[in-house]
Amino acid sequence: MAEAKLFELNNGTMRLIVSNFGCTITSLFVPDKDGKLADVVLGFDTIEPYQKGAAPYFGCIVGRVANRIKDGKFKLNGVDYSLPINKPPNSLHGGHKGFDKVIWEVAEHKQGDTPSITFKYRSHDGEEGYPGDVYFTATYTLTSKTSLRLDMEGVTENKPTPISLAQHTYWNLAGHNSGTILDHTIQIWANHITPVDHNIVPTGEIMPIKGTPFDFTNENKIGSRIHEVGVGYDHNYVLDCGEEKSGLKHAAKLNDPASSRTLDLWTDAPGMQFYTANFVDGVVGKGGAVYGKHSAACLETQGFPNAINQPNFPSVVVQPGEKYKHSMLFEFSA
Repeated sequence: MAEAKLFELNNGTMRLIVSNFGCTITSLFVPDKDGKLADVVLGFDTIEPYQKGAAPYFGCIVGRVANRIKDGKFKLNGVDYSLPINKPPNSLHGGHKGFDKVIWEVAEHKQGDTPSITFKYRSHDGEEGYPGDVYFTATYTLTSKTSLRLDMEGVTENKPTPISLAQHTYWNLAGHNSGTILDHTIQIWANHITPVDHNIVPTGEIMPIKGTPFDFTNENKIGSRIHEVGVGYDHNYVLDCGEEKSGLKHAAKLNDPASSRTLDLWTDAPGMQFYTANFVDGVVGKGGAVYGKHSAACLETQGFPNAINQPNFPSVVVQPGEKYKHSMLFEFSA
C-alpha cells in the first residue's frame, strides 16, 4: 500500500507543497508586490488531518464526479446507477471515498526551471457506484516563475461513465491566516449561472445574471452584495464570455487589494463553482490559524453540477477509449 507523503515543487519564486493523498495542494507560497511570500491556500501542516476527514475538501482533486448528483441517482444507456448519499439528499464530490480520499501513485516528479509532479490513479468499475474502470492522471507544473498549471486526464476502459474532476483549493490571497476574503475583488467571465433548488442542485435553468448580486462581469468586491445571496456564494457560473489563449478561456480574476496579489484563472471547462467558504466554521489549520466563514474563495472549474441528469447541460459522459481532459492555469501577479 502506497504511503501518503508531501512533495515540493520550487522554481525559486513560488513554492508548492502537494500530497499524493487526494492530489492535495497543502501550501502555495506566492510573492506580493514587495516580493514577500505568503501561503495563499487554506490547509493543514501535516497529512493526518486530511486523512481523518478534518478538511472540507481543502486543496484536493474531487471526483469521479465533482459537485452534486441529485438524489445520488442517474441512468446511463438504460442502466440505473445509485451512488452513496454522502451529503443528504444528494451524492457530493464522488461519494464517501472520492478521489480526494485515496492515495494516488507518483508517476513522475521533475525538478528544474519548470518543475512538475504527475499522479496517477486507477478507479475500478463499481467504485462509489460509478461504472467502468478509469485510468486517471493529474499533473501539477510550475510553468513560469509565477504560474501553476494543472492538467487532468481520464480514460475509461470498458464502460461509458460520467467524469468531471475539480480542483477544490480554498484561496486567500492575503495569506491563509488573514481572515475573510470579503474585501477581495473578483471578476468572473460569465453572463449566466445555473440556479439551484433548496438542496443546492441546479434546476436545469440557465439564468442571465445581469443586474443581480451574482453579476461579476465587472470586477467587484466579494462582500459588496454577499448578504443578498443567503449564506454566501455557492453557484456554478457558465463560462461564456472570457477571451481565449492556448485553448483555455479566462474564467476569473481574484485580487487582494492589501497585498496586490492577483490570481488569473484560465480553464477549458464549461463551468466554475464560485464558493465563499460559507460552511467553514472554526477549522484549526496551519500554524494554529482558525479558519472561519468566508475565510477563502474556491474557484472550481468543472462540468455543470448534476449534468448527468440534465440533458440541456453539456454532457459529462465519456465513452470507452475516449479521453477526458481538463486543464487549469493559475497565473499570479502583484
